Amino acid sequence: MKTIMSNTQTSKLLTITSKAAEKVLAFMKEEAEKPEYLRIYVQGGGCSGLSYGMSFEQKKEDDDILIEENGVKVLVDSYSQDYLKGANVDYIESLMGAGFKINNPNVTKSCSCGSSFSTS
Repeated sequence: MKTIMSNTQTSKLLTITSKAAEKVLAFMKEEAEKPEYLRIYVQGGGCSGLSYGMSFEQKKEDDDILIEENGVKVLVDSYSQDYLKGANVDYIESLMGAGFKINNPNVTKSCSCGSSFSTS
C-alpha cells in the first residue's frame, strides 16, 4: 500500500480544504461505527459516464492510497486514482444548499445536474 502525505513536495493526488475536512470530521463523529477513513472514489454511471462517490470506511484495501490532509485520512482505490489526480475537495454553503464539491482539473465535460462527468 502506498501512502502520500500532504506535506510532501510531490504533486498531490488530491487535496481537501480545511472547511471540507472540518465537515468530514464532524460527520465521522456522528457515525455509530466511528469510521477511521473517508473513501473518495469514481464509478461508472450518470449521464456523462462517470460519477463521484464518498463513504466512510473502517479499514483500507490493498490497492488503496492513503492521503492525510487537514486531519482526515482519505482512501483512494487504484481505479479512481487516475481520475482524481489534482482534484480538490471543498465544502460549499450557499442559498441553494450545502454540500461537498470536487473541483477536478481532469474533467472535460459534465452534465447539467453536476453529478457526473467525463475525462475524454
